[in-house]
Amino acid sequence: MTLISKRVVLHFPGFEPLDGRAHRARYERSAKQSAATWNFSVLTGEPDDGPASTAFRVKAGIDGWETNSHIHIFDHNALVEQLRSRSIPAQILAGFRSALQVILHGGMAGYFRHAWRFGLFFVFPFLMMILGFSLSAIIAVIPLEMELPAFHLLWSTALALCFFVFVFLPFAERFYTLHLFADWRMAVALARTSDAAFNQWLDRCATAAQTALSEPAQEYVISSHSMGSSVAAHVVGLLLERDPDVFAGKKVIFATLGSAILQCALLRPAHVLRSRVGLIARCDSVNWLDVHCLTDAIHFYKVPVVAVCGHGDARPAKMIFIRVKHMLTIEHYKKIKKDFLRVHRQYVLGPDLRAPFDFTLLTAGPRSDMVFAADAYNAMPGF
Repeated sequence: MTLISKRVVLHFPGFEPLDGRAHRARYERSAKQSAATWNFSVLTGEPDDGPASTAFRVKAGIDGWETNSHIHIFDHNALVEQLRSRSIPAQILAGFRSALQVILHGGMAGYFRHAWRFGLFFVFPFLMMILGFSLSAIIAVIPLEMELPAFHLLWSTALALCFFVFVFLPFAERFYTLHLFADWRMAVALARTSDAAFNQWLDRCATAAQTALSEPAQEYVISSHSMGSSVAAHVVGLLLERDPDVFAGKKVIFATLGSAILQCALLRPAHVLRSRVGLIARCDSVNWLDVHCLTDAIHFYKVPVVAVCGHGDARPAKMIFIRVKHMLTIEHYKKIKKDFLRVHRQYVLGPDLRAPFDFTLLTAGPRSDMVFAADAYNAMPGF
């Protein structure tokens, strides 16, 4: 079995309020957890901030093998901050506007047709906010229900506003409601590709990705998580549009973890994104691994993304199925299993147990990711 000694990784994280350095710090913690679980050593280097990514080097090994990985994190924290920078009323209005666009563009119907749990994920934050409006309205009209004079509406309206701002919103933020509003605004932007700021950012990512891919390596892994999979599809597709032979002679793994490509691609205006999905699927140098998890509600479980994007004649992504409960201790799994956002993040977090899937081994381990696709991480050299 050929072991990987040099790997280049391009990782596109999900929609989280973390910059490249924060993602690197989380990677270091997860890598240490993985190393302790599998009994190997790992050293994560210092971050190097670039115009579109944060890079760092990882050395992993034990007697018999050593793997050096150069990892580039293409975070979109600047966009998250931009979407969250407006006033709360403006964020709420913009969020509901994006929800209406998703509905009118056929997204919601597609979600419930292909993955009903993702459909529920879509409506959840908006129903939560409607609940807050309703409770506040009930408080505001108390004087009318009690047949009090109209001037009593002054104190009831003030009380309703205080309830919404100081009670409901802090409660709703426990479920990341306004963050999810911003997530849907970004989904619409990636689907429509009509926002100049987003398009310029994708161009910068593509330029940085091409530079990263010019480094010699045995294996190139382009990994992505959640919303990051739509970004990765745009960036890789853009590279193929510019140069169809950009990956010639390279061993490239396109690994989508808990992918939400269809979050954007199911919207009717997402012609560019669907076209780029087809370019990736038809590229002979790229092997697409699509990692699914039954207990993760925030992705399209068992849905063939390439075919649904209109490329039924192209090579499909190879689906790989994992279980979060196989990665964690019983106590740890019981603690997180009802937190759907936490379960969704487990793809890129460290394990408690030796499991068939491990993000650190995917990006810094000694075996090719194609071997993982065939046999999972059941038998590792030197372990």
